[in-house]
Amino acid sequence: MTATVLPGPARSTAREAAHRDGNVLRWLGAYTSSMIGDNVYYIALSWAAVQAGSPSQAGLVMSVSAVPRALLMLGGGVVADRFGPRKVVIGSDAVRCATVLAVAALLFATSPGLWLLGLAAVVFGVVDAVFMPAVGALPARVTGRDQLARVQGMRGLAIRSANVLGAPLGGLAVALGGAATAFALAGLLIAVSVPLLISVRMREPTPDDEADKAARTAWHDLRDGLRYIRGHHVLAPLIAVIALGDLGFVGPFNVGLTLLADRRGWGASGMGWVIAAFGTGAGAAALLLTLRGRLPRAGTVAAVGILGGSVATGALAFVPGVAGAVGVALVVGLLAGLSGALCGALIQTQCDPAYLGRVSAVAGIVSLGLAPLSMPVTAAAIGWWGTGPVFVTSAAVCGLGGVLALCVRDLRRAELPR
Repeated sequence: MTATVLPGPARSTAREAAHRDGNVLRWLGAYTSSMIGDNVYYIALSWAAVQAGSPSQAGLVMSVSAVPRALLMLGGGVVADRFGPRKVVIGSDAVRCATVLAVAALLFATSPGLWLLGLAAVVFGVVDAVFMPAVGALPARVTGRDQLARVQGMRGLAIRSANVLGAPLGGLAVALGGAATAFALAGLLIAVSVPLLISVRMREPTPDDEADKAARTAWHDLRDGLRYIRGHHVLAPLIAVIALGDLGFVGPFNVGLTLLADRRGWGASGMGWVIAAFGTGAGAAALLLTLRGRLPRAGTVAAVGILGGSVATGALAFVPGVAGAVGVALVVGLLAGLSGALCGALIQTQCDPAYLGRVSAVAGIVSLGLAPLSMPVTAAAIGWWGTGPVFVTSAAVCGLGGVLALCVRDLRRAELPR
């Protein structure tokens, strides 16, 4: 079975918006199935690790994949641009599927211990280093520039749906047949994405592009990509905005929210409602972009969304009751979801498709590599100074991203294509 390749950029017309385009919907189905499989995999991995070792050993298994992912992602961006995101995503999903199904088979047959789970986590981290930049570069090969913002909204909806469906499916699989069954389900869900991706029509590089790639080394491509970002009047400040926004946001809305709920006496159920409200707001923002396709003054709206979301994040620490916290979290989710989707759409539309893998890799590093480092710092700071000062400080860091976006003229005036 071979993929259908378009001779030029994939086109979408006013009569065939992305959310009605069967080609885009097949890509979305593949992406959603793969993301649900990821969520089931992490449930299976955490359960198996807890059963096989101590809590500290389980924590190590769960976190070990982050190391190769962070160290290799820049190289993964080069791989995605050199070989094409379609080949990389299909190959990555095939390796991830084979890995998860192999773990499932071994768990059905025997009890191999933590070493197997750690090895699987490392393999996932290595594969994610090339998978994630390729996923970021793929939409530009699937549809036209005028539909990339809408596709970004659809991608956001897929992520939210995967988060909502993956955990219950993983828990149900564990309850019915243990970790082995959950690993098998994750492998099957990831496997569904492969034939769907093969059936998607995509724009492929021209022979001249391929000749240019063959004449360059991977190291040259890496330096060229970093130089491209540094010299771009929109992408360079935009990545700095994303870094500041995530650095100030990740800590409070992960470990910080848990400590806040504990100190306020909201309990696990109260914290769950707050998280659900945030997810609802973020999903509504993604749906808005999916249906509208574009918003005018995208750079300014993203900046205002970051500033508004940062103010609401700081205010969350001073809300005494669960009902008020749910309302504030809904606002945070709406504004953060909108600004995040617009930042992603601007990366897609402002970047030359030939560099999208490397640009996505850099954006992924600042979000998935640097921002999580704020979580232990946030937890320690709350222990020293309390939730209020730490949430306000984090909100100020996040707000700096919005201020930067407003101060840089080219980013502030950036628009999504019509």
